[in-house]
This record gives sequence, structure tokens and C-alpha cells, in this order.
Amino acid sequence: MSLDHPIFSRWPARHPDRLQLFSLPTPNGVKIGIMLEETGLAYEPHRIDITADESHDPAFLALNPNGKIPAIYDPDGPDGRPLALFESGAILIYLADKTGQFLSADPAVRYETMQWLMWQMGGVGPMFGQVGFFNKFAGKDYADKRPLERYARESARLLGVLDSRLAGRDWVVDDGYSIADISLLGWVRNLIGFYEARELVGFDRYEHVQRWLEQGLARPGVQRGLKVAA
Repeated sequence: MSLDHPIFSRWPARHPDRLQLFSLPTPNGVKIGIMLEETGLAYEPHRIDITADESHDPAFLALNPNGKIPAIYDPDGPDGRPLALFESGAILIYLADKTGQFLSADPAVRYETMQWLMWQMGGVGPMFGQVGFFNKFAGKDYADKRPLERYARESARLLGVLDSRLAGRDWVVDDGYSIADISLLGWVRNLIGFYEARELVGFDRYEHVQRWLEQGLARPGVQRGLKVAA
């Protein structure tokens, strides 16, 4: 099987029959690494070095015009036709449907799960990312600390929402471990780890989130997924 897409002129596929992942272990990138490892779906990873601006290489932009990781190319997509896909949330839903895992077929549970996935995409990711910028990266040198304070407060509020949701639950959705959990694990881990914001957001008060994060990170598929495309 040969893959007819411009992305492969820059990142050739050694296993063209497998799903192709273009990523890096960022909080969004690890979502797909974890999902692929958890489902057992055969795939080939390609490391996209965003620090070298590789996500704006014309070959990559042909796959994702938004110039962000992760993105996938599945040679065996719907009806056996190739499918190129970007946006981590959309990819999680696609892989869940493709494998029949981590997203319930029951309509009520399915939409409840997707509701929390959208909550992560629209709230947790952007807010935690801003905390990272203003606390760890270039923004930390800004004299005006009001942006950091604003994003830290909102991140703490979101953690409170998650903590309340996890009270009396092992996972975000009662049906069990799902793409909602997968979407969140890397972001919460990064917030208190790489972004060094544990004290800033008062993380230790969120006991249910701590328990959930510990049990999520203990999963072998999660441990492997965090290293994909590293």
C-alpha cells in the first residue's frame, strides 16, 4: 500500500498499512498517544518538532491547515477510504468509534461523555495553557501579573468543577474510563508538573482530582501513551 498525501514527502511511512500519527508529547498530543496505546490499534508515530516550527512545514499544513499537533492519517478510514483528521477531540471520537472503545454506544452516555470532552477542549486546555505561558514561559517576565492571576483563578475554578464531578466516582463518566478522562489526564498532569503551578492553583485541596489523576497515570496504556512521539 502506498500513501498518496503530501505529508509523506516529508515524513515517509515505513508501515503504510497502519494509522499514521503526527504528534509530540504535549498535553494535546498525549491524548492520541494514550488512546492508541489503550485501544491497541496498530499505528506509526511521527515526531513533529514544534520548537523547530515543523508544524508549519508545507507538508504538515497539507494535513492540518491550522498548523497544530496532533493530526492523523488513517489509510483504512470510513468505508475503507483514507481519512486525514486534525483536532485532538475529533480524533478521540473517531478512534473511539473505529475501535468501539472508551465511548459508549448508549446515546445518553455517549453525549454525556462528549459533553466533558468539549468542556476540556473549550475550557481546561485553553486556561491551563495560559497558566503555563504566564507562569513558566515568556509571560512570567511580564510586569503586569493580572493575566496570570486571572487564568490561575479560572483554572482553579475548573479544577473545582472536576473535583465535584469526581466525588463518588472513579472516572468522569459513570460508565467507566473514557475519552473524557483521556482528554484531561495530560492537561492536569502538565499543570502541576511541567507548568509548575501546583501551589498557584491550590491543587492539593482537590482530593478527588488527585485520586483520579493517580489512578489514571497508573494505567499501563497511559504510561506508554505519554511517551509516544517523544
